[in-house]
Amino acid sequence: MSIPTPHISAKKGDFAPTVLMPGDPLRAKYIAENFLTDAVLVNNVRGVQGYTGLYKGKRVSVMASGMGIPSIGIYSYELYNFYGVENIIRIGSAGAIHPDLKVRNLVFGQGACTNSNYAHQFGMPGTIAPIASYELLEKAVETAKKLGFTYKVGNILSSDTFYDDGAGSAVWGKMGVLAVEMESAALYLNAARAGKKALCICTISDHLITGEALSSDERQNSFREMMELALEIA
Repeated sequence: MSIPTPHISAKKGDFAPTVLMPGDPLRAKYIAENFLTDAVLVNNVRGVQGYTGLYKGKRVSVMASGMGIPSIGIYSYELYNFYGVENIIRIGSAGAIHPDLKVRNLVFGQGACTNSNYAHQFGMPGTIAPIASYELLEKAVETAKKLGFTYKVGNILSSDTFYDDGAGSAVWGKMGVLAVEMESAALYLNAARAGKKALCICTISDHLITGEALSSDERQNSFREMMELALEIA
């Protein structure tokens, strides 16, 4: 396949080697307008906004992934395989399922459990464990310590369901899984297949056990830490 792709209208060279991927296109726009200088819109197919600009003099891109494994599966695949992107850092919200976590805490997804069948396409004769890039993870930990951010490293759950008619996501907590989101397993698998790097950094926006949750205004302010951290390691 050549570029532009069916889902990205950018030209060759429009994306930096590292792309930050929030789920929400408006959050990509927010990052570009508030953190980047000389930001240029390089994609807006289906309203999925992608920008490339400078952060402290370093070229970096930000583009939305949409919601769910199929969506980030498409965008990350095309970025890795057609646009030469080397690193994708997912930044998003997650629901805590571990008692040690509180809202506003950061979670770094060392591995991504999933109830999705996304990995089936690779024809593995067993179960593959989608994991983050250790290099990006190490940088995230070092930077979080330096900036004084509260974080936890461990397994997350990439769920195909937001409204669950079964046992629910909280049961994963008994195996030490920290939080639930909806994208990282596909991102990690695509990175592995392409020989590239990926990391998920999430902010806890609500707690599935305690019921604690942030308001929309509180989310906006809390998510800035996650954005700053991702840009620092880009």
